[in-house]
Amino acid sequence: MCKLKESNEKIKGKEGNWVRGMKFSGEVGVENTKFLTASHANLKLWILRAITTLLLWTCIIQLVALGKVWGPNLLKSWPSCSSPPDVYTESNVSLTRVYKNNDYLVVSCNGGLNQMRAAICDMVAIARHLNVTLIVPELDKTSFWADPSDFQDIFDVDHFISSLWDEVRILKELPPRLKRKVELGMFYKLPPISWSNISYYHQKILPLLKKHKVVHLNRTDARLADNGLPFEIQKLRCRVNFLSLRFTARIEELGRKVVRTLRQNGPFLVLHLRYEMDMLSFSGCTRGCSNKEVDKVTRMRKHLYANPWWKEKAIDSELKRREGLCPLTPEEAALVLTALGIDQNVQIYIAAGEIYGGERRLRHLAAAFPNIVRKENLLEPSELLFFRDYLSQMAALDYLVSLESDFFVPTYDGNMAKVVEGHRRF
Repeated sequence: MCKLKESNEKIKGKEGNWVRGMKFSGEVGVENTKFLTASHANLKLWILRAITTLLLWTCIIQLVALGKVWGPNLLKSWPSCSSPPDVYTESNVSLTRVYKNNDYLVVSCNGGLNQMRAAICDMVAIARHLNVTLIVPELDKTSFWADPSDFQDIFDVDHFISSLWDEVRILKELPPRLKRKVELGMFYKLPPISWSNISYYHQKILPLLKKHKVVHLNRTDARLADNGLPFEIQKLRCRVNFLSLRFTARIEELGRKVVRTLRQNGPFLVLHLRYEMDMLSFSGCTRGCSNKEVDKVTRMRKHLYANPWWKEKAIDSELKRREGLCPLTPEEAALVLTALGIDQNVQIYIAAGEIYGGERRLRHLAAAFPNIVRKENLLEPSELLFFRDYLSQMAALDYLVSLESDFFVPTYDGNMAKVVEGHRRF
């Protein structure tokens, strides 16, 4: 009995150890399960944090994008201790963009290509300052040049609009409702005062826009002062002129071909010989012209006397010449180039329309510099066929060649001379 009892106790002891072993293994399993559960929870938490962070960054990016559109209007109403009072003066004007459309500005440019080009820069700056929607400018079709080209025939209109999207809203045409109003004559039309500062447009033109919804500025030449304007406006003018007003692909391609052809023969000089009939009629300068040529220019001026925009009616040609206000004649241009020490064998590209007096007036220049070329000599007739009746597009070709020339010499301080000089400096 004692042995049996001892044996049972041993068994029980073994079983107790086994049970205790089972209990110990179970406790370890439970602890492992708890550890795995905690790790899984931590992983979920980190994933949740990562997703939340990603969503927050996405929201921030979206808010920044929307802020470009809504920000100025949204923040405009918030008080700020650093914001100056809302008082307009010429000195504190700012071009910080505010997306508030003050109706629609229609403009009709007048003059030649570069006069219209400068005017477009002015009109964009004015539209930007007044927060108005600008309709793609209309080009002059009725002046001496009689070029029927529209804006999109000379300039890349899509690039013009897209390159300025962050500055001013530009549309190709008025919305249908307003277009019908304009067709019925329900709009306001006026010529702005020449050489006006920006306050004129703020005080005089903006109230007209708010009242009539559409205002048509039917003269654009020199309607905005050159100097005394906020720096932001001057920068925008340059941006429009040198970056946004890009010529069409057809014009750009042909211009590059002319430049390549000239480069094959070495350096070249562009002489902007402003001695066409319209220039002489406008300036009244007739030195070197025959009596018949003088009569023809005078008749042209008399025909233009009826134009109310033609301010200077009677001109004393010799007096104007003594005052230094006449373009150089072709003969004088030859003297100037010689005096400047220009190599007589250099290529001279004549950037101009038809020289008044033809080959007779170019005789001295050709004798001093025999290597004279024009686009008509460098391109095939078939290549120029499309441009033949479009003087503004022909002028665009000359503009591109002038930009790329080794030397640029204008014979008159006119629009092309100023714009090309500015573009070359840029």
